[in-house]
Amino acid sequence: MGDVLNTEAAHWLNEAETLAAKLSRLRGAIGQVIFGQEAVIEQVTITLLSGGHVLLVGVPGLGKTKLVETLGTVLGLDARRVQFTPDLMPADILGSEVLEEDAHGKRGFRFIRGPIFCQLLMADEINRASPRTQSALLQAMQEHKVAVGGEILPLPGPFHVLATQNPIEQEGTYPLPEAQLDRFLLEIEVGYPDAAAERAMLLATTSGAEAKPAAVLTGPELIAAQQLIRRMPVPETVLDAILKLVRGARPESAELPAVQKNLAWGPGPRAAQALMLATRARALMQGRLAPSIDDVLELAEPVLRHRMALSFSARAEGVRLPDMIGLLKATIA
Repeated sequence: MGDVLNTEAAHWLNEAETLAAKLSRLRGAIGQVIFGQEAVIEQVTITLLSGGHVLLVGVPGLGKTKLVETLGTVLGLDARRVQFTPDLMPADILGSEVLEEDAHGKRGFRFIRGPIFCQLLMADEINRASPRTQSALLQAMQEHKVAVGGEILPLPGPFHVLATQNPIEQEGTYPLPEAQLDRFLLEIEVGYPDAAAERAMLLATTSGAEAKPAAVLTGPELIAAQQLIRRMPVPETVLDAILKLVRGARPESAELPAVQKNLAWGPGPRAAQALMLATRARALMQGRLAPSIDDVLELAEPVLRHRMALSFSARAEGVRLPDMIGLLKATIA
């Protein structure tokens, strides 16, 4: 029995080391096209390795669309983009049935698949669509299938949604409901690049042909990587830290008076699952074979930020969610 376990461990170790090398090349390939967003690239890659969806929050012009296009290329995935607008309907995403007549005059319905039938879907400015249209993504994001015309149709695997949201222009937008926000593994804030990165970007994008990324992984290899990460061992100290962080953010059971006072609601079990997977993926991306407390601390904010809400009085007093998450992180640091 021990020999079998040792063989399995050695096999996993070899696979993990091979994947870590590929992930290093993956980040390098993306970095040739996307400048000054190393943290964003890392967190998006962590999300995909964890099998989840990501919400990118940032002002226009920071390369969010370019990032999705680049990911589709380097991961060998079928990537599509949908611009969300107030008049977008669910059928524009899922597809619709059309009435056709064949050469013999026989009529029948044929389903035309919408853009959601892909592997990497970019939902651009997702909060500009109506709640009805936003809800069309719920089943797809959670179950990787859609119900159309009384039938359940599976989506291609792997399937990931990368949604963008503009934090500035809020007029004419529909805030994402909590149930949909919870389905995003990470909420990533995309900021401005530093001066050196912006200089490099300016030279690279205005002087001749732009660099084209090369494929590093394929869809089946990404699925295998996701399965490999789920087999990574997690130390008890990391597991305890995740549970303490997530459970401590719930005002009903929190020990911190500030949490009890300032939070209206906190993260559910899906947040702990997201942290468990994301810490494993981050560890492997950095060449480590097990996650640490530092991984939990680093990923706490993007995992928890969209799964918590301040009370009305806390918002009136100027309390910020990052400050609350900082207090929670201090309890496990």
